[in-house]
Amino acid sequence: MDNMETVAQVCNIQPNGHYVQATVHNGTIYVSGQFSVDADTGERKFGTVREEAKQALENIELILKALGSDRSKILKTTAYVCSMDDWGEVNEAYAGFFQEHRPARTIVNAKELHFGFKVEIEAIAAL
Repeated sequence: MDNMETVAQVCNIQPNGHYVQATVHNGTIYVSGQFSVDADTGERKFGTVREEAKQALENIELILKALGSDRSKILKTTAYVCSMDDWGEVNEAYAGFFQEHRPARTIVNAKELHFGFKVEIEAIAAL
């Protein structure tokens, strides 16, 4: 079974292009950028940047769990936001999601994101 089959078993988060949601190499999981998509229905969930960040992080965890990992093993994330004015809300979503765990993180200001989302988050995690 490949990575995509494993991820597809737990959620309807499907890639929109020529890529997989995650790949594993030498005990490290690389999760592609995630948007605020309902994992049960595959529908886009637009909301505040905080709501979108929370959903994207939850989607990352679903993918990690499908591959045998979880949020506590996230080593680094990169968040892409359309405005650096949103940094505080993204930070609050991170704090609520990660609690005491503090992975390395980069936040990048992007002019715009696909489909009109406010945030996209990718992750690197240990298996």
